[in-house]
Amino acid sequence: MQSPSLLCSSNSLSTFSISQRLLVPLQNRCIVSVFNSSRVVQVPFNCSQMCRRIVSSLHSTATQEIVETSKGESEFIEIGYICSVHGLQGEVRVKSSTDFPELRFSKPGRRWLRQQVLGRETIQEVELVEGRGGHTGQKSWIVRFSKVDTVDQAQQLVGSTILVTKEDRPELEEGEFYTRDLVGMRVILKETGEPAGTVINVFNSGASDLLQVMLDSSIEMPDGTRKPKSEIGASGPLVWVPFVEAIVPNVDMNKRELLITPPRGLLELNIRSDERSKKERRQLEWKQRKKFQQRLIAAKKKLCELEQQHVFHGFRFGEKAQRNLLADQIVGVNSKLLRQALQNIEIPSKRWNATEFIKANFTKQIRSTLRISEECLTTGSGEKLNANLGLQEKGQLLTSEGKVAIVLVVDDSQRQESGSDPNLVDSGRTEDSLCLLQQMLLSDDQRFIKVEDRASVPLILVCPAHAIDPLQKLFSNHDHFAFNSEKVWFLEEEKLPVVSSSLEEQNKHKILMKSPWEILQTPVGSGGVISLFSSDNILESLGDMGVEYIEVCSINERYVARHTLLGLVNSCEANVGIQIFKDMNNLEENFDMMFSMKFMQQLTKQINKLHFQTIANTNTHVEKVDKEWIDVIPSSPNSFELRCSIYSSLNACPPNKVCVMEVTE
Repeated sequence: MQSPSLLCSSNSLSTFSISQRLLVPLQNRCIVSVFNSSRVVQVPFNCSQMCRRIVSSLHSTATQEIVETSKGESEFIEIGYICSVHGLQGEVRVKSSTDFPELRFSKPGRRWLRQQVLGRETIQEVELVEGRGGHTGQKSWIVRFSKVDTVDQAQQLVGSTILVTKEDRPELEEGEFYTRDLVGMRVILKETGEPAGTVINVFNSGASDLLQVMLDSSIEMPDGTRKPKSEIGASGPLVWVPFVEAIVPNVDMNKRELLITPPRGLLELNIRSDERSKKERRQLEWKQRKKFQQRLIAAKKKLCELEQQHVFHGFRFGEKAQRNLLADQIVGVNSKLLRQALQNIEIPSKRWNATEFIKANFTKQIRSTLRISEECLTTGSGEKLNANLGLQEKGQLLTSEGKVAIVLVVDDSQRQESGSDPNLVDSGRTEDSLCLLQQMLLSDDQRFIKVEDRASVPLILVCPAHAIDPLQKLFSNHDHFAFNSEKVWFLEEEKLPVVSSSLEEQNKHKILMKSPWEILQTPVGSGGVISLFSSDNILESLGDMGVEYIEVCSINERYVARHTLLGLVNSCEANVGIQIFKDMNNLEENFDMMFSMKFMQQLTKQINKLHFQTIANTNTHVEKVDKEWIDVIPSSPNSFELRCSIYSSLNACPPNKVCVMEVTE
């Protein structure tokens, strides 16, 4: 069950599940944050997605509830917060942050409320009289406290955090752990038996959990190297260890020990390469915070220009972690892309169709059209293939020289249907895509890239946040499928806020909020790849590697003749090459395009050329009405999700700079 609470504390008490998850390598991510991030250079810790998972007996689980301890006070567990008043009889609506909502909100008994009064924190005891679940599809509860009988009395409780005592936490089943029980445990390298460090914190990163481990001052790494003794003091090098069975196979609560089998390089990911003093590190942290504040101010200014000031309401109340999450969300909004998408809303459009677009715009002016049968490509024989053998050989040569980078898009756009929660993930679809990708990577033929050429080819995988860890694990388990690990990127797909379909104040489409501190967002689609390139300096890195062409394609079962397509683009000196299948109806989900590096660099500077379409959908969200947050559960489509196709890049390309390879039956 996904927790609607956005709190994340250094003393969090959570259920953790050992599952097949892995941390994104920090060679591609230089900022570690406990809040959700949409950029590739960050480890995506989403504190709003803490869930209890039912897994096999081989997996250890525990249950989420957040512990807060104050000096001079008993230890408390946070179970939710009061978000609004309900009705006229003193009832309040509660957002749950516990995996035991029925126990916590329907069973009468003592509870405690934590409030901010005149800048000071107070905790008071209250009596819960009764409670019930909210409407179908809601993640909130409606409760009533003793001696709270009017709207005014209930209004005074809004924003309070509901607590129970630590002693009141439920008994866990075998193999389950509370977060607080893991903190302080010694970490041991299973292969050598050598102590590695101590668990100082545990964070939930969305669908997996991460142990923050302080390494011992001198430790021999799995690769045989020994880290030098760090500066003397209480603080040592900090690393993130995924709490998954493959890496943490044994948890001994009696000995207070965790046995770990870290993949090569995992423990070195976050260790400093220099020996800066604590003062220098604090100065660096201060500079980073100042830089983030400058980015936040700039992001808020851009949203104000789009007249979306209501997004800032959550800053006025809530916990520090919640306000920080909102700040991180605001900084992560691609305002330039959002502005372009909003401008397209009122423009009538239909879903991009590559075949129709080419016929309508490129039939007479197209640079070159190559038609070749799939049978010829598959069997390696035939008149057509022999006639174009030079193109294939040219493409093969460019590939072996590392002149082409491949971008694979794992698109989950089909997982969202009208009326569904946009945050729910069709894990089955993702698993199918990963299985298909694995088959492609394990093959040593023209379907993908020959093994001997892979070390020189940069590979970029663009996927939903929940697929990053499985992808990283897949590559780690197969030695990166012969690719150079330093040339492999895992990018989280571009997202944009969901906006209201009706015109709000000042005739503007209003950004919808998932909670007071979280923006409701959905994936942009394949066109988001261009935006990622423009914002993450990927093109600069590829240029330094000598890349001249970039192939952007989806993962599909059809034969991909990328060498022939690359050779065609090169021989025609085209900006864009498109591979299409004559019998394929939905080219939006099965695309393969080859871009010249020069044109891609131009395209990232011409985001205004991209075309967005609006997808009407039904999305539950929250709104602030008269100083009160209410849940909005629409019965009909109430919002627009903003999508962009990779084919819209053709708007920026002259027809005589496009070539097409049509694969027939």
